[in-house]
Amino acid sequence: MERNNLYPIFLKVKNLEVLIIGGGFVAEEKLTFLLKSSPDANVTMVSPMFREGTIELAKKGNVALVEDVYKKEYIQGKHMVVATTDVPDVNVQAWKDCRAEAKLVNVADNPPYCDFYMGGIVTKGNVKVAISTNGKSPTTAKRLRQFFEDVIPENIDDLVKNLNEYRKTIKGDFEEKVETLNEFTKGLIEK
Repeated sequence: MERNNLYPIFLKVKNLEVLIIGGGFVAEEKLTFLLKSSPDANVTMVSPMFREGTIELAKKGNVALVEDVYKKEYIQGKHMVVATTDVPDVNVQAWKDCRAEAKLVNVADNPPYCDFYMGGIVTKGNVKVAISTNGKSPTTAKRLRQFFEDVIPENIDDLVKNLNEYRKTIKGDFEEKVETLNEFTKGLIEK
């Protein structure tokens, strides 16, 4: 049976430099979801043209728009690259350049050229759930995101904040605190 072997992480993209190559619909979609999840992300976009929506989004975030074709020097100082052009040779070249420089890269809609996928994300205050279909079905990830948005209670953030305050009052070493919190929160998953 096939399984998802991806390792999920939550990146502090405000501490990283992100490059999006392309200025079309897919680039705008990637920027939209990135800024929705991390409004403080540092993003540079390189493209000969940008959609009006992209220009408006850039004004709301820390997004630099560079009107140019992709060149290898644009990946310098970047930690993460997303290639979204409609020219496969440009995307593959960006992938090769990133591999040579040990940079994380995602070539949109081309799983063999991806170190990571940008999955579905549900955010409710401090709680964030990321959904991956291993690059097989973004539509399924979208539907699961909608499901979790409905199922996770709106007041989940209050619970998280209260548990954080309670955690500060617990005595003992790390292991004892974990055990106490595990016992205290057991009721959250009981039916």
